[in-house]
Amino acid sequence: MSDEVNTSFVLDMQRKLYRWSSEMHDKVFADLFNLICDRRTLTEAWQRLARNSGSLTPGTDGMTRRTVEQRPGGAARLLEDIREALRDGTYRPEPVRQRLIPKPGKPGQFRPLGIPTLIDRLVQMALKLILEPIFEADFYPTSYGFRRGRSTHDALERIQRFLHPTKRGPSVYRHVIEGDIKGCFDAIDHHVMMERVRKRIGDRKVLKLVLAFLKAGVMIEGTVRHPVTGSPQGGIISPMLSNIYLTAIDERYGRWSMRPREPSINAAARRVRDHKKGRPVFYMVRYADDFVVLVDGSREHAEAEKLGLAEFLKTELRMELSMEKTRITEVGGGFDFLGYRVAQTKALHPNKHGNGRRVGNLFIPKGKLNDLRHKIKVMVKGIPTGWSLADLIDRLNPVLLGWRNYYRYATSAYRGFARLDFWIWQRVGRWLRKKHRKASLRMLCRRFFNSAPGKRRQWTEGSRRLRLLSEGGTMRYPHQSIEKPNGWNAERQYAQRKSQRGFQNAVHRLRLV
Repeated sequence: MSDEVNTSFVLDMQRKLYRWSSEMHDKVFADLFNLICDRRTLTEAWQRLARNSGSLTPGTDGMTRRTVEQRPGGAARLLEDIREALRDGTYRPEPVRQRLIPKPGKPGQFRPLGIPTLIDRLVQMALKLILEPIFEADFYPTSYGFRRGRSTHDALERIQRFLHPTKRGPSVYRHVIEGDIKGCFDAIDHHVMMERVRKRIGDRKVLKLVLAFLKAGVMIEGTVRHPVTGSPQGGIISPMLSNIYLTAIDERYGRWSMRPREPSINAAARRVRDHKKGRPVFYMVRYADDFVVLVDGSREHAEAEKLGLAEFLKTELRMELSMEKTRITEVGGGFDFLGYRVAQTKALHPNKHGNGRRVGNLFIPKGKLNDLRHKIKVMVKGIPTGWSLADLIDRLNPVLLGWRNYYRYATSAYRGFARLDFWIWQRVGRWLRKKHRKASLRMLCRRFFNSAPGKRRQWTEGSRRLRLLSEGGTMRYPHQSIEKPNGWNAERQYAQRKSQRGFQNAVHRLRLV
């Protein structure tokens, strides 16, 4: 059976499930287990798993993709064994292997990462292929974490637009609540989770499978523990389950932030109506367990909402809001979100927003600049002088390119990039002088400091060239509709655009972004 046939079958089924879930918001799906056990679903799950570098990381059973491919029968034999175990009810998830991952920018602090076995990852992938389109139709447009076609930059751009002035005047949002949930993933209540899953899934075998993954033990220093709450980070279905659970927060702010399956004009109209009547308006943007609430109202309204949110999390989700870390700040002072510093400042281009108008801007936090310097310093010091400059460049370039691509949308990013480029040039130069002790800096520059055609001069050896942060340029993140395509909703989006064509003037009058 060809890969194209498997992919086509899974994609067609996902589109049907998404369409049914979108059109019938109260539909409870049954008989999904046969789709999970289908050979085409399992084969597609294996193909996706094999393309991931994580397939070479073993779980508690020590199995990796290479060990599967090297044994008799290979992947085909493994898939058939898993299919039979699922169908006869003998399949049981194995405990996950726990690893502690250092938290970036927080020395000495770690977050637990659970690594399921390869077989469990395969079953989770098949489960995700079938369940994800069903629940995707119920996720709110202002939720951006771990969803198809959505990214951190989309969430940041949405906040930034709401801090911009409009034709009606300056932005009405003066305060922001920076949400922080204590141990979010470890605090997920299994009973509450299953209640939310049952709203859409009626197949008992599928429900039993989801609960089995939630209850799977954790291998810690040779001892298996069975936590009564939480969803281990690292599992393939963990992001989807966390979104199902935390959608309750989106529901709380759905009046102003736009509900699923409704035109954006409806939420804009409600925001305008409440603003005119002097009622507080709360616009929430969430990325997984990180979220902020923009407040159109006084600080007293923000303080009251913070207390109300804490009570809501306690009663509805059995979670605790960190009252110390959940700060209320003015948008002019700025706040940190998803690695950026978001602040409302005077426009750098007065002709566009008017003289003295305040706009939403994204900045690179000083802490992130220092973190990159520290990371590069440690990497360069850790590379022996016996290595070649090309080896050093191969280690540094992926870090520099990834960092540049993430922060290229920040205001005045080029200035920060240029300063870092000079610092990195000095750091690599010190490493070269240590490697070639008898050579002067001028001799090293003559030998290694060259330029490629159309590029600025930089440390180079052979075909390897150290990349500059500033050479890629900076740009404004392009504005996109809040209703983003996910690969399953093309027909629905076309119908919505067609039905909303007559409302464009009203959208411009009512929008508060």
